[in-house]
Amino acid sequence: QVRLVESGGGSVQAGGSLRLSCLASEWTYCMGWFRQAPGKEREAVASIDSRGSTNYADAVKGRYIISKVNAKNTLYLQMDSLNPEDTAMYYCAAGGHYYSECALMTPDWARDWGQGTQVTVSS
Repeated sequence: QVRLVESGGGSVQAGGSLRLSCLASEWTYCMGWFRQAPGKEREAVASIDSRGSTNYADAVKGRYIISKVNAKNTLYLQMDSLNPEDTAMYYCAAGGHYYSECALMTPDWARDWGQGTQVTVSS
């Protein structure tokens, strides 16, 4: 089982930025970020495969950047131009059996999850 520990969440005003980090015990085909607001289903935010290809949800394109530093076993999510609709618990995820799965904007490929880090954006 992949162990994932998120950090970097917090409270910011609209227009602000945050960088989330995820320390992973190992790499899988797909690594990514999901988020879930109260009363809503968990939704995909961004993913990256082992070859470096990235995918983003339409709602965050142009504002979020997913990246990883292999030597540090760390996955990042740079979040800019935040707005109140970005408020949610953000989860790091690992899984997938093939590169094509990483582009799926669903939790289907995710096998292991972190405990989450809260992001709150005020108006």
